[in-house]
Amino acid sequence: MTADRWERLPPPLQRIADIGLLDGDRDETLLRKRVLNLAAALISLVGPVWVVTYLSLGLWVSAAIPLAFTVFTPLLLWLSSRHPIYRWFRFIELAMMLVFPFALQWSLGGFATSSMVSLWALTAPLGAVFFIGPRESIPWFVAYAALALVSGLIDPALARGAPEIPEAVTVTFFTLDLLVVSAAVYLLVLYSVRVREAAQARSERLLLNVLPESVADRLKHSDGVIADAYPEATVLFADIVDFTPLSESMDPGEVLELLDRVFSGWDTLARDHGLEKIKTIGDEYMVVGGVPDPSSDHAEAVARMALEMPAVLGRCSDERTGPLRARIGIDSGPVIAGVIGHSKFIYDLWGDTVNTASRMESSGVPGRIQVTERARDRLAGDFDLRSRGEIEVKGKGLMNTYFLESMARVPVGGS
Repeated sequence: MTADRWERLPPPLQRIADIGLLDGDRDETLLRKRVLNLAAALISLVGPVWVVTYLSLGLWVSAAIPLAFTVFTPLLLWLSSRHPIYRWFRFIELAMMLVFPFALQWSLGGFATSSMVSLWALTAPLGAVFFIGPRESIPWFVAYAALALVSGLIDPALARGAPEIPEAVTVTFFTLDLLVVSAAVYLLVLYSVRVREAAQARSERLLLNVLPESVADRLKHSDGVIADAYPEATVLFADIVDFTPLSESMDPGEVLELLDRVFSGWDTLARDHGLEKIKTIGDEYMVVGGVPDPSSDHAEAVARMALEMPAVLGRCSDERTGPLRARIGIDSGPVIAGVIGHSKFIYDLWGDTVNTASRMESSGVPGRIQVTERARDRLAGDFDLRSRGEIEVKGKGLMNTYFLESMARVPVGGS
């Protein structure tokens, strides 16, 4: 239950639930404290039903047992509201939930005449699972099993001295005992399933932050190598100009904050244009179109994103950073994509297209978008491009490159 849902409780229940909460408590501890407070209060409220019933039958010893729980629990809640005694409160409540039902059963003459009230003791190990933890609950279950075994051994002797209890009372209490304990088991299982589902959802979100969804699905259902060849894709590299000297003049926190703002803005552009972010290395950003889901407009989508990337830098610039600019390089062609590594794995690209796009960025001009000739061929007609001429590209030799200027202007009267 989230914090806002707790606030929807009636004020009296809110006050009970909030007893013993501390400022430094983690969310899980807050949940455990609130549930224990409310569960203990609820049991102490229904306790008088047993007290009155057994008193009316003249069973004074039997009435004293639920009366003790009814008295001790409010006292413990009161102490918990004034002192940090949660661990002691939890232990005493679980101990009473474990011992008192068996003691009551023995005082009533065994399983049959007590309506098998010892079922309530099962809430102790179940509660220990929730309030303490699965491993720590083992001693509680062992104690429960031992008391149940003892009850079975002494039941014949107890039955011989069992008091006369009306059948209607026995059946009513047996039904109540069965319903309450069944509800406790159901709620604990339900909570465990929801916790597991929430953990799976968190793992899924983390996985999708590392891998494309289609690749993540394949990874979950296959132990083999994931590697695919794409005959057509467009790769973009971007690098923030003069970021190294800028970062040396900033605190580490400021550097990370700036990169987070820039890359988050570029992430949004990639998502809006249906592109796949591959990775960041320092202040370098890599994105691809047409991978892992092939598309016919991958080059156009990457070009549109590239034209919008400087605006993100403009929004992230201030007096401290000065005008931020990027070198952007683009190439289109075949690539190989796949997952590498068994731990801390990543989804990455390989091939000449990747290397050439990286060279387009590193040999580019600050504030400009440099593309290869084959990328130009895919973009011509929809975008305005200007020839840069032949340049020497490391590892590639002389290459004709182009600057991506803008979307193509539609002539007046054109359709």
